[in-house]
Amino acid sequence: QVQFVESGGGLVQAGGSLRLSCAASGSTFSIYAMAWYRQAPGKQRELVASIGSSGGSENYADSVKGRFTIIRDNAPNTMYLQMNSLKPEDAAVYYCNSRARRFAWGQGTQVTVSP
Repeated sequence: QVQFVESGGGLVQAGGSLRLSCAASGSTFSIYAMAWYRQAPGKQRELVASIGSSGGSENYADSVKGRFTIIRDNAPNTMYLQMNSLKPEDAAVYYCNSRARRFAWGQGTQVTVSP
């Protein structure tokens, strides 16, 4: 079992940057492809970016390509999402989980982008 604690969200002006962190517990973190997801009010949770179990094989939603970068460090069980050139439409609660959504969701971290 793996549990997640997301952090790093906040309020930023459009065009600004944030770096989200995902701290994972459990010794099996490194065997899973991982991903960041987001959910805006009234919308379904969507995949933002994913990364292979050892890093590499990054994939991004078209809406964030060229602006967001997903990074993972298996020692110590941490994943990041570097978000640049933020837009108001990026505002959402951001979550991490395995690429297959295998585990329980954490509380997420709120990202708010002002125009």
